[in-house]
Amino acid sequence: MRHLAGLFRALLGDRILLFTTDGPEGLQCGSLQGLYTTVDFGPADNMTEIFALLRKYEPHGPLVNSEYYTGWLDYWGQNHSTRSISAVTKGLENMLKLGASVNMYMFHGGTNFGYWNGADEKGRFLPITTSYDYDAPISEAGDPTPKLFALRNVISKFQEIPLGPLPPPSPKMMLGPLTLHLDGYLLSFLDILCPHGPIRSILPMTFEAVKQDHGFMLYRTYLTHTVSEPTQLWVPNNGVHDRAYVMVDGVFQGVLERNMKHQLFLMGKMGAKLDILLENMGRLSFGSNSSDFKGLLEPPVLGQTALTQWLMFPLKVDKLVKWWFPLPLLRSSHPQAPSGPTFYSTTFSILGEGGDTFLFLPGWTKGQVWINGFNLGRYWTRQGPQQTLYVPRPLLFSRGALNKITLLELENVPSEPQIQFLDRPILNSTLHKTYIYSLSADTQSPSEPMELSGH
Repeated sequence: MRHLAGLFRALLGDRILLFTTDGPEGLQCGSLQGLYTTVDFGPADNMTEIFALLRKYEPHGPLVNSEYYTGWLDYWGQNHSTRSISAVTKGLENMLKLGASVNMYMFHGGTNFGYWNGADEKGRFLPITTSYDYDAPISEAGDPTPKLFALRNVISKFQEIPLGPLPPPSPKMMLGPLTLHLDGYLLSFLDILCPHGPIRSILPMTFEAVKQDHGFMLYRTYLTHTVSEPTQLWVPNNGVHDRAYVMVDGVFQGVLERNMKHQLFLMGKMGAKLDILLENMGRLSFGSNSSDFKGLLEPPVLGQTALTQWLMFPLKVDKLVKWWFPLPLLRSSHPQAPSGPTFYSTTFSILGEGGDTFLFLPGWTKGQVWINGFNLGRYWTRQGPQQTLYVPRPLLFSRGALNKITLLELENVPSEPQIQFLDRPILNSTLHKTYIYSLSADTQSPSEPMELSGH
């Protein structure tokens, strides 16, 4: 912290205000002499106690809540977070009555496009959804919400607010359903996905060791003996970071996941090809954590045998989607119901000007979506709560021009591979109850409320 403060002062001079922001429990280590100390908390917290604590670190000057939580973020497999309008407005009014200064987090949420979602470690690894709508006063699509008008009413009691109408919500669009067509299996495109060829190593290497920042990496080895009985494949010490899609001779077998006790049993002849596609599901982005290395952190074990002699393919999936599709492929050679990592796509046109829209993927399992080469982000329909992906209007070609949508489905494709565009989001539908089996005995169960901390 001292080093950072010195660096900022050296670069920016003495005429700017530097401040720290921490939750109440972080003030002791987070504050620094010579910097202004602020605190962050939400409507459910005890304002009087927290501001009294802040005064111990910052005896003079304004009380500042530098992150007043208007909502909260979502984790895959849990319910959509909301904060009631009455609670948020009451908390704001109480702070303004004290003469405190307030910064709202989030005032406008947003979207974790591409691979840019973060994750928390709260007894287990919790990746954050693509949507960061946050139940904020301005929605993910940039539209005013009832919460915004209620907050304006509170602020108007303490200062003048600008006159004139607010911008209206942006135009929204519906389209579809559209049927997607199979482009091919991910394994079929390895030469293009990894043009420099694989990296060879006795033990598997992490994403970071081979300079793969995000996305996917394929690990390949060959069985050194015949496995004629179903034999468990597992990775010691919770060494899957973060999710692994397992194939034997190109046939999808199942999934291994960080902090989850998935049981996966394999069979195969000597020389059979074992492929494990690893997904980096987002880096830990809050709290004190050791470096969040991605990939296979330990050699997988088949039965009692540690697997060695790996080929690692760092995959450039976005380049494939943007520059190489569509490729001429023999569609007839594919089986009826593909499973495992598979590309699907279709084209569509929009008559007129179009508008913002929300991509709905009913029946799809988990994967990544691109529109006109732009990586919209992850979907995980089966896990929820997010069921739609926000598609801003500037990503789409209007007036009859062709648009291209590409999916990388990582697990199972629905019997009717369709998608549609809706005029409103679905952010609160957890279709399947998720049971989390933690590797540590003291972990909270999914039903227990988690202690909230800033993000």
